[in-house]
Amino acid sequence: MTTRRTLNTALLWAGLALSAPALALDAPSSRPVLTVSGKIAVKNAGNTARFDMKMIKALPQHSFTTRTPWFDKPVKFTGPLLADLLPAVKAHGTTLSAVAINDYRIDIPMTDVQRYKVIVAHQLDDKSMAVRDKGPLFVVFPFDTAAELRTSTYYERSIWQLKALEVR
Repeated sequence: MTTRRTLNTALLWAGLALSAPALALDAPSSRPVLTVSGKIAVKNAGNTARFDMKMIKALPQHSFTTRTPWFDKPVKFTGPLLADLLPAVKAHGTTLSAVAINDYRIDIPMTDVQRYKVIVAHQLDDKSMAVRDKGPLFVVFPFDTAAELRTSTYYERSIWQLKALEVR
């Protein structure tokens, strides 16, 4: 019994040690490309969480190919899911206010994040996205997976040149 208790205690401490880095968010080592603010518990710059591209790429990466109104053929988008990015800052709200470089702003309900595999794309057809290519970050819905996504509501929520998210 003592051996089992010792093993369980060791496993518990090992698990806590391994999960501790996930609770911290390092400061960006290069120019930040995304700032998350509002109802978040994990911060690395005052009341905000800032991500550089290396931090974005360190999150689990996902890809899908979809048709969009902005490209003449289906294109492949790659990046982390919003559903992976938001837990990194322990977001707790009902709405994301997304802001682009040109100050375009759109609200995205958290239910969209839970229901659809929404990507914060940093690659288009396996190439980094420059500002002139709607980058460096582009919130994209998997339009070809559901008819309801192929509407102006979801096209408007697909914000390119994303620079900030405010959790409300």
